[in-house]
Parts: sequence; C-alpha cells; structure tokens
Amino acid sequence: MAVQTPFPTLETPRLMLREIVAADVPALLFIHGDPELMRWFGNDPLPDVAAAEALINTFNGWRQLPNPGTRWALERRNIPGLIGTCGLFAWNRLWRKCVVGYELAGAAQGQGYMHEALTAALSWGFSAIGLNRVEAQVHPNNVRSLESLKRLHFVEEGRLREGGFWGGQYHDLLQYSLLKADWRRSDCPRGAVL
Repeated sequence: MAVQTPFPTLETPRLMLREIVAADVPALLFIHGDPELMRWFGNDPLPDVAAAEALINTFNGWRQLPNPGTRWALERRNIPGLIGTCGLFAWNRLWRKCVVGYELAGAAQGQGYMHEALTAALSWGFSAIGLNRVEAQVHPNNVRSLESLKRLHFVEEGRLREGGFWGGQYHDLLQYSLLKADWRRSDCPRGAVL
C-alpha cells in the first residue's frame, strides 16, 4: 500500500521550496507551455490547463512510498507565486541514488535562484533521505544547466546517445553525478528544513 510522507518544506535566504498546489497551475502552464523553456526539459510543451493539472498530480504522486521523490515549487520569500520547480525523483532506495530535475521561468533566470534551490534540495537529499548519489541528464546545448551543475560540483560521466526523445526527435544527453562525499567537501551553503 502506498503511503504519502509529510511534505518537506525548505527555506533559503531568498526562497521557499514548498509543495506544488492547484493554485500553481497558471504559473506552471506559463513555464511548461513555453516551447523555448521546454526545449531542453525533456518533454514537449504543455498544451492546456488540464495538462498542467496532470503534471502537478504527477509531481505530487512522487511522494508515494515505496519509491518516493519530491518536487518543490520555488517561490521568492517576498513575492508569492511559483517561479519554477526542482526535485529529486526516481529514487532507488537500495542503491541510495536518485535523479535531479529543475526548470525556471525566463524572467527568474540568471539571478542565482536555481543554485540556491538546488543547494537546499541536495542538502535535504543527502541528509534526510540518505542519498549517496544524485544523477542529472542534460542536453549538451543546455549551457546554463551545465554551468549550474558544475557550480554544484557535479562531475560529467559520459554521453547517453539518443537518451531522450521529445520534440519529435531523439537527443543525446550528458550524464552527470554528485556523490555525498563530494558534497561534504564542497563550499555550497546548506538550506534549512522547516
């Protein structure tokens, strides 16, 4: 039987990482419906409100045991409203590993918000759920995402040839990973769990 765990709200100096709720549908559709923002995400743009509602249900379904994951809404502490999401999913409990995913509205990019959010999410993953390894797969042309991963001390491991399919075509992906031992040695500040 699936059991839902309490949602782990996180706080950083500028952000709240909170549960994604129905009120986030318009903002989520704005981001996930934008072909430019979705060109590297790995999915085709969402066509309508119903698709955004289904995506929220998918994200919230990740919290079902025995194979949980967590997707956070990113919200500035002083300005309400979703500006993006990030999450840890595909958690293999026996191997103590998962995959990280994230996206940010165009107007919020280039301000360090995702670095701040991922720092909190990764800290939570390594401490609260006992992860040893976090993986990321990124399109080779997604320069901003690759730079973000490197700032967080992810290490490139190789290329997944035609590892993704969206936009009617196959895409190569670069495989990255971050180990708990590397994270402990890093200079990344830690987020707080509320």
